[in-house]
Amino acid sequence: MAASATTLMKLFFFAIILISCAVSPAMSTAPEECEAESTNPCVNKTKALPLKIISIVAILVTSMIGVSAPLFSRYVPFLHPDGNIFTIVKAFASGIILGTSFMHVLPDSFEMLSSECLEDDPWHKFPFTGFVAMLSALITLAIDSLATSFYSSKNGSEIVPSASNGDQERANPMITHGHSHGHGVTLTNKDDGSSQLLRYRVVAMVLELGIIVHSVVIGLSLGATNDTCTIKGLIAALCFHQMFEGMGLGGCILQAEYTNVKKFVMAFFFAVTTPFGIVLGISLSSVYRDNSPTALITVGLLNACSAGLLIYMALVDLLAAEFMGPKLQGSIKLQIKCFFAALLGCGGMSILAKWA
Repeated sequence: MAASATTLMKLFFFAIILISCAVSPAMSTAPEECEAESTNPCVNKTKALPLKIISIVAILVTSMIGVSAPLFSRYVPFLHPDGNIFTIVKAFASGIILGTSFMHVLPDSFEMLSSECLEDDPWHKFPFTGFVAMLSALITLAIDSLATSFYSSKNGSEIVPSASNGDQERANPMITHGHSHGHGVTLTNKDDGSSQLLRYRVVAMVLELGIIVHSVVIGLSLGATNDTCTIKGLIAALCFHQMFEGMGLGGCILQAEYTNVKKFVMAFFFAVTTPFGIVLGISLSSVYRDNSPTALITVGLLNACSAGLLIYMALVDLLAAEFMGPKLQGSIKLQIKCFFAALLGCGGMSILAKWA
């Protein structure tokens, strides 16, 4: 069921691409300055290529480190999944994802879909970015809810944790309702653990999908540009961004209790998506123009979709679930620490918005 949920989300993104491709030809009457070559002195294709190659290696390594760190945390006493430090780090990483959504993805979409290179009607007369982001968040909510309800109706008999019972309890500290609260509802260990496990798997897969779409888009933009001044700032910013965003995703993958092969596959896809986008951008740099109507509409709508999905996931499935869970509700001191960690993550991404 988790797989079918992500399939629905993929269809939504695919529909956005089809819509953008269908409407963009009608928007081809762009101003002359949008068709002209850039006169920026920093634009140098020869010097830009080595920087792009460096960015591929640097981003690949930092992405792999970020997403892999939580997966090996249970073997490091300092970062064990049931420890307070790991909880604080997860809050920080969730703040990174939230900051990415509000300070990077959403503003980029607003800028692209309000560009002067697009016709006034309809792009300047309707807030497409806000509308698509809102729709994306609602669709994510529907998939999140329906996937969980569908599985719950099957009494939790199909999902079996790959870890031992002790590891499962330690790896799943949030959204735990207990086995019996005296309200006339009693859940068996198997049903409770299985339903929680499905929630974590849905969260991990949908979150990865949103991050992958965003990562390919930013990689494409970096690979297509020949502005050396922009590339130099982006390399450092994206390495920081990918590392800590990977930590947030890695924490979700850890909680989902996948087999080692599935963990590796999900980590691998996250790590290679931005480098893949860069390679794709390099190969298309001779024909791709980031100010063409087709590019602006397609990338702008995809960014809006990613923003809505990531905002929902960061606030509802990561931060709210963690803060309302029994672990943080049982400790005001830990709540405050996690809040400041999340605030620090958002603040870090806000500062990076100056360069990327």
